[in-house]
Amino acid sequence: MKKTPPSFSPQEIDRIIEMAWEDRTPFDAIAFQFGIKEQEVIELMRSEMKASSFRMWRKRVQGRSTKHAQRRGDDVNRFKCSRQRSTGNKISKR
Repeated sequence: MKKTPPSFSPQEIDRIIEMAWEDRTPFDAIAFQFGIKEQEVIELMRSEMKASSFRMWRKRVQGRSTKHAQRRGDDVNRFKCSRQRSTGNKISKR
C-alpha cells in the first residue's frame, strides 16, 4: 500500500529530506524506501522547507548525475554506504 506524503510521520519526513539533501542518494533510493516518486519528493521539500532553502536545494539537485540513477556511472550501483553492515543499519566500527 502506497503512502501519500501527508501520511508520513515527522521522523519519516525528516529522513526523506535528509536523503534528498545527500548528494549520493538517488531519488530511486527514496522511492524504494518510501514509495514516492521524484516529483512527490520535490513537492514534499517545497512544503516542508523555507522558500530560499528549497530554491537552493533545487539549484543544487538539478542536473546532478548522482541524484538520478540513469545518469550515474556504472561504478555506483548501491543504496547503502560501503561502511554499512549488510545485516543492519549501523555503521561498522573500524
